Amino acid sequence: MSTMADAKPSVLSSGNFHDGAHKTSGMATIYKLNDGKRVLRLSNFETSNGPDVRVLLVASDDSKDSDTVKNAGYIELGTLKGTQGDQNYEIGSSLDLAKYHSVTIWCNRFKVNFGTAPLVTKQS
Repeated sequence: MSTMADAKPSVLSSGNFHDGAHKTSGMATIYKLNDGKRVLRLSNFETSNGPDVRVLLVASDDSKDSDTVKNAGYIELGTLKGTQGDQNYEIGSSLDLAKYHSVTIWCNRFKVNFGTAPLVTKQS
C-alpha cells in the first residue's frame, strides 16, 4: 500500500488558500503518486468550523464568492476531515483535472464558500 512518504509523488498543481466567508489558510496541492493515483493534500490548513463542510474542486480560476462556486460547477472530494492540519483526499482516476482550477472549502448546508485556493499547474 502506497503512502505519501514512500511513493515519491510528483506535484501536478498547487495554490494557497485565501479567505471566503470565513478565515481560511494553508496550501492545496494535487499530487500524482507512482501508482498513478492522484491525491489532493491540504497542508498547514486552517478554517472555521461549520455544519456539513465539504472539499470541492471548482471549474473556475478563483472562486472568490459563493455564487462563483455555484455557477462554475464543481466536483465534491469529500467531507472536510478537520478544521486544522494536514489531510488528504483521493481524486478519482476518471476526473479530468484540466477542467478544475481551484479548491474550495464549502458549507453545503448554507451554500457558503469558506475559502478557496486557486491552483497553478506545474509545468513539465
